[in-house]
Amino acid sequence: MENAFLATTAGIKVAVRVFYLGDQSRPEAGHFVWAYRVTIDNMSGETVQLLKRTWRITDALGKVQLVHGDGVVGEQPVLKAGASFEYTSGTPLGTSSGFMTGEYHMIRVDKSEPFDIAIPAFSLDSPYQNTWRH
Repeated sequence: MENAFLATTAGIKVAVRVFYLGDQSRPEAGHFVWAYRVTIDNMSGETVQLLKRTWRITDALGKVQLVHGDGVVGEQPVLKAGASFEYTSGTPLGTSSGFMTGEYHMIRVDKSEPFDIAIPAFSLDSPYQNTWRH
């Protein structure tokens, strides 16, 4: 996946592409919105299921929002060896930039063995972000 943020854990590859949604954002009101498209590729030799997710969403001021819940977009996908699952979701921020990272909480179906996989850290960039560096 071109221009994607990538992480691989236990043979499960997670790729994330991010899109700033200018048509849903209101910079003058401090409201910025992004969509992100996630592809999960099961490159292991086992059937796995995504049960839960944990996100840490950090804005440009360092404020962290923790999001934990079942599945993704209302699903708890089962991925056989070689299978992929894609979904799109989004997040708003009160600042013009930030970043996200997290984990998917999985299970190896045949062994009923839980494990976590990394979601790569990815930046939320907008045309309005402050590019000054100290």
